[in-house]
Amino acid sequence: MNPEERKKILSGKSVGKRKKSQPGTDPEKKGKGGDEHEEQLTPKEVALSWAKTILSALVIVMIANGLLIQSFVVPTQSMENEVMAGDFVFVNRFLYGGSTPQTIPFLNTPLPYVRLPGIREPEKGDVIVFIFPGNRNQAEPTHFEYYLKRCVAVAGDVLEIRDGIAYVDGVKETLPENVQLPGPRMLDTAATSQSKIATFPEGAGFTRDRWGPMRIPAEGDVIPLKSPEDFRMWRVFIEREGHEVSTDGQIVVIDGEQVDSYVVERDYVFGMGDNRTNSLDSRYWGFIPEESVVGTPMIVYWSWENIDPANGDERSLGQKIGNIRWGRIFNGID
Repeated sequence: MNPEERKKILSGKSVGKRKKSQPGTDPEKKGKGGDEHEEQLTPKEVALSWAKTILSALVIVMIANGLLIQSFVVPTQSMENEVMAGDFVFVNRFLYGGSTPQTIPFLNTPLPYVRLPGIREPEKGDVIVFIFPGNRNQAEPTHFEYYLKRCVAVAGDVLEIRDGIAYVDGVKETLPENVQLPGPRMLDTAATSQSKIATFPEGAGFTRDRWGPMRIPAEGDVIPLKSPEDFRMWRVFIEREGHEVSTDGQIVVIDGEQVDSYVVERDYVFGMGDNRTNSLDSRYWGFIPEESVVGTPMIVYWSWENIDPANGDERSLGQKIGNIRWGRIFNGID
């Protein structure tokens, strides 16, 4: 200790420690007061850092959505009063088997995905979220969308709908607690009904409230294709399984080969809304591939009235905030 430092200690002044120079640091590049010069990031480096952070967050969200829990907004009234249009629900993806990401967040652009094994397959009575297969005459949907319905029958079941009630292998379904059945004046059962023109499969003549009986396709089932009526009923179904189908009115050709039957390649389920008179479901657009069922909703975590009941138009954000349904938040879904 030199005399100068001894004087500072005796006078009560502290002695500052010198900063050690870091390897490779040029002492001559120190700023005023002896502080070392701090290297500043360029705007390009800042932007790149933010981009990496955002990308990492998106990847984590995509993985979590695919494997564990996904948020879903109920768009229609087809499941009232179990779930309502404008309910925000958490969907359990783990139960039926998670998957790699199916869409790019915010863009709703579909991605090729791989499904992982689940705890069990969908069962009768489950409320299910699934990838919409397309309208009745579409081999592929126009847009990638998730739908929410109740599973009323699974692969191998013979389903018949009488007056809006499902009968599986001749046994009446256990009606959901909040089911809404058509009243006597609302029944759509006549063979001349307009709904037979819109219902699935094409040409079967089923109506909304009198559908079937029909077997839900299971892997390995053999579908006869021996008449123009058979071709009309099953063309889109076979195309959805990834094949090219054509006919000259007598002969049916699948992938360039003449056939008189088709072997089903996947298991399917049948979905219906609890609001039986106001639900576009499997009665209209067909069977749901079991592999397209992504999960089951667990709980409502937010809810507001997003549709104006007076005219059916979507409400503005201000109107939605004014119509928050506090009583539905944290409701479970059965």
